[in-house]
Amino acid sequence: MALRDPHRPAPALKLLSLGAGVQSSTLLLLAARGAIPTFDYALFADTGWEPPAVYQHLQRIEAVAADAGIPLLRVAAGNIRDDALDPRHRFAGMPLFIHGPHGEHRMGRRQCTSEYKVRPLKREARRLLGYPHPARVPTGIYAEQAIGISVDEVHRAKDADVGYLRNVFPLLDIGWTRRDCAAFLTLHGLGDTPKSACIGCPFRSNESWAEMRATDPASFEDAVAFDAAIRHGPPGATARGMPLHGTAYLHRDRIPLEQVDLGIDTGPEPDGCSPWSCRGSEEPDGADADNDGGDR
Repeated sequence: MALRDPHRPAPALKLLSLGAGVQSSTLLLLAARGAIPTFDYALFADTGWEPPAVYQHLQRIEAVAADAGIPLLRVAAGNIRDDALDPRHRFAGMPLFIHGPHGEHRMGRRQCTSEYKVRPLKREARRLLGYPHPARVPTGIYAEQAIGISVDEVHRAKDADVGYLRNVFPLLDIGWTRRDCAAFLTLHGLGDTPKSACIGCPFRSNESWAEMRATDPASFEDAVAFDAAIRHGPPGATARGMPLHGTAYLHRDRIPLEQVDLGIDTGPEPDGCSPWSCRGSEEPDGADADNDGGDR
C-alpha cells in the first residue's frame, strides 16, 4: 500500500528491504514465484550480531533469490556488539533498561536501528541509484522500497523520510496477515523462518530468552556477557565523558540476565526488528526518528 501520485515518474529501481524475518522473506518468495512484481535487488542490513538461525535462514533465501535472478546484497555499518564494547568507537545508543541512582527507571536512547540498519540501507540505495553521498539525488529519481509489513501491523507502515526512496507495502495490498505469511512459508518448506533481532535485543520476551538459552546456549552466554559488560554504561560513551548515571541491563526487570526467572510470562514476543519499524513497544528516552543525518 502506498499513496500513488499519477504525476510522479516511475522508480529507477525496485528494492526489497529484507530483514530475513517472516514477512520480508514472504515478499522475496512471492516475487521469486512471480506472484508479485520482482525486485532489482534485495538488501539485508547486517548488524553482525544476529543469532545463527537468522544467518542460516539468510543462506537459504539467498539461494531462492539467486534462482529468481534477484541479487541479495548485504550491507553493514560494523558489528553492533563489538562496537558497543570498544571504548575507541562512537557508541550508537541502545534501548537499555536503566536503574537510576535515585531508584528511577528509564530507558536508553535508541539509535541502534538507525545506525546499523537504516543508514546502511539508505547508503546502498543511493549507490545503486548512481548518486553516492555526498552527491545530491536529483528530484524525481528514486527507488521504490518494498517493506514487509502485514495487515495486522499496519500501524508500523510509514512513508520514507527522504526523496530518493518511496516505501510500498505489498502485503497490505494483498491483505495478508503474519499468519498468512507463516502458512505460505510453511507450504514452501520455510516454516522455521526465525524472527530477526540482535542476540542482545532488550525487547526480547522471557519466552524468547528462555528459548535462546535452551536451543542456542552459546548465544545466550554471549548475551549474558554483554549484559554484564554494559552494566555501568557502554565503554565508548564513558570514554567520551558521557558516563551512565545508574546501571544498565538488557532485561526489563533491571537485574542481571543470568538471574532472571525466565519462566514468568512477559507477554508475546514483539515482531522482528524491521529496519523501518523497530520492534520495541516501550519508547525510549530521546528516540531518534530514522534519518540519514541530513544525507538527502
